[in-house]
Amino acid sequence: MRQTSLSRRDFLATTAVGVGALISPPAVAAASSPAPLPDPTPQKLPRWRGFNLLEKFTRRRDGNPPFREEDFAWIAEWGFNFVRLPMSYLCWSDPADWRKLREDELKHIDDAIELGRRHGVHVNLNFHRAPGYCVNPPAEPKDLFTDAEALEVCCLHWAAFAKRYRGIPNRHVSFDLLNEPKDLPDEDYLRVVRALVAAIRAEDPARLIIADGLRWGRKPVPGLVSLGVAQSTRGYDPMRVSHHGASWVNGQNWPVPSWPIEISPGDRWDKARLRREVIEPWVALERQGVGVHVGEWGAFQKTPHGVALAWMKDFLDLWKETGWGWALWNFRGSFGILDSGRTDVTYEDWRGHKLDRAMLELLRAG
Repeated sequence: MRQTSLSRRDFLATTAVGVGALISPPAVAAASSPAPLPDPTPQKLPRWRGFNLLEKFTRRRDGNPPFREEDFAWIAEWGFNFVRLPMSYLCWSDPADWRKLREDELKHIDDAIELGRRHGVHVNLNFHRAPGYCVNPPAEPKDLFTDAEALEVCCLHWAAFAKRYRGIPNRHVSFDLLNEPKDLPDEDYLRVVRALVAAIRAEDPARLIIADGLRWGRKPVPGLVSLGVAQSTRGYDPMRVSHHGASWVNGQNWPVPSWPIEISPGDRWDKARLRREVIEPWVALERQGVGVHVGEWGAFQKTPHGVALAWMKDFLDLWKETGWGWALWNFRGSFGILDSGRTDVTYEDWRGHKLDRAMLELLRAG
């Protein structure tokens, strides 16, 4: 697929006149008139529903591919309108010269934003590995929360994105600052978020900004309310269900889960506990005028399919009650609806891919 890069001027021009042809020739036909995307505010996010796309999730030794137009087309065809792009800054930069950004990789992100416009899908840009921090190993050489240079460089990167996409409406693009900050004192996190927000707003005062909750996205941060940013939570509790068999959390040593699940005597998880411990703290934050979205959730391929679907349905019911949107991790792959590698699913052939139709229809209903 041949793609041309997006310019702010071209984006605004084609948005004004309707569906354009910045990507030519299109590999996948776009809807003749995609449904208008809702206008978000930091105080109230739309009920965006969709998926995480992982082309820039980690730097690949042989180079990272562009985002796939077919992903955007199928997501829209199935009735979803949101993608989150968790990205590593190492895709467009280098630790040896981390102030320099490579244009060839940034053009892939330009193209993803244009694909979103073409197909009626909101694009949320997230620094999964930011200069100075990543939830996944290896640790960054310098710590974003303690090192002044790391914070300076992270601000530089976000400012470059803000300048690059200035003027593109928030209904098409939003920024998610840092993926899953660890269990920090609130003030340490607030200091970093304030700096990043200031760097973005110096270039684009109107850009919609989202901050993940603390404690790996699980803890709301009321201290951010005055900054006028939305917040992102997670749907991975309990991990004995969501991450059964996942080696990176030692899940291969956990017993096969059920849903509801009793992890130990007196430690039982069910829908009521999800509402009480995972939903209600964020409802309290929302009452303070903060928009909420679930940036990641899902069940790893080793969780029995029936258990995964029952657990997912309870979360979907709860999010429908609150009016919150969500993004499954991932679209294609071990948590997704396409090519998940589950061994207990009867797949449907979907244009050369293995489709988990039962999971797809559950998501469409939720």
